[in-house]
Amino acid sequence: MDAFDHRLITALRHDGRRSISDLAGELGTTRATVRARMERLVQSGEIVGFTVILRADAIELPVRGIMLIEVGGQGTDAVVRELSGFPEVSAVHTTNGKWDLVAELGTTDLIEFDKVLRRIRLVSGIVASETNLLLATPRSVKAKL
Repeated sequence: MDAFDHRLITALRHDGRRSISDLAGELGTTRATVRARMERLVQSGEIVGFTVILRADAIELPVRGIMLIEVGGQGTDAVVRELSGFPEVSAVHTTNGKWDLVAELGTTDLIEFDKVLRRIRLVSGIVASETNLLLATPRSVKAKL
């Protein structure tokens, strides 16, 4: 990927539904160039898909947080499977350092958030956790709300 590809991806992250004409105008190139670059990025696997983020995702689950999770032994796969069954868990990421997993959480209120934290801490294999509430999202590459 070159600098143009990075600029194109940044523009798509801000609005993946923009027309090729708009992208070409912003990037100072032709529509054919933008179309060819997008096709190449998809074919190479750099872009794996496009998505829609709903306003309801931010409004219906206003209490959001990140839970850092330490897993004992070789239990990471089992913990990930268990967390995948929690409707309040929108994503689970593996990571390095002290923490083994990062879980993104969302609930309707703080009481429900506390309840899900308690349930997650009871999952077999989880030996420690730390949770941080997300207070605001002044900038997101996923969506402009």
